[in-house]
Amino acid sequence: MPTAAPSAFAPTRWTLVLAARGETPAAKAALGELCAAYYQPVFRFFRHGGRDEDMGRELTQEFFARLLARDGVAGATPERGRFRSFLLGAARHFLSDLRDRERAAKRGGGVTPEPFHPVGHGHDTESGAGLQIVDAAADRPDTFFDRQWALALMDRALAALTGELTAENKATHFVVLKPWLVGDAAALSQSEAARALGLSEGAVKVAIHRLRKRFRELIRHEVAQTIPATEDVDTELRYLVEVLSA
Repeated sequence: MPTAAPSAFAPTRWTLVLAARGETPAAKAALGELCAAYYQPVFRFFRHGGRDEDMGRELTQEFFARLLARDGVAGATPERGRFRSFLLGAARHFLSDLRDRERAAKRGGGVTPEPFHPVGHGHDTESGAGLQIVDAAADRPDTFFDRQWALALMDRALAALTGELTAENKATHFVVLKPWLVGDAAALSQSEAARALGLSEGAVKVAIHRLRKRFRELIRHEVAQTIPATEDVDTELRYLVEVLSA
């Protein structure tokens, strides 16, 4: 199984963020890729307030459309913090603006929504200071969003691993051994997996070990793409493991 160095991977998410600034076709394409990569955490965050699936999708599409239309990542830089925190702050601001519009509609209109600037110069990306969010809980870490973020990173790592094994004509290996990556192996023994793959149990143990190692590498890469170069990947990983275990 290949163990490519980080430099061999696709451009980092922060590279895409920086490339997504402006109105050029290349910037729009970069921002579109960012939206696709992190659609699910935002969608689930919007649904968390009790909205149905259709409303959640409608809000998520509007949120990313506003990012695409307004150079919404202009204030995001890797020096200011995690991309996870930037996107959460942007989503909170979007919901705050939505509440303002809903209240204005109930009163008969007449309120102009705040401009959509998720992170401004001199503001703290981690706390969301300067976003003018009216939610009383906005200054507390939102573990629900972070949990969805962690799941999205795992899904991306699993998709990358699937692609690698498929390219090596080992798609069946991945299907059989995947339970040992995602915690579902209790219903399947290694001897059963060996029979399914036509391998010895020793070979299956080695394959599982290599698969887990590569999965960890891919997760680390996904995490590294979303934090400043000065921050420790292991610290972010530990936090994401904690929110998944909560």
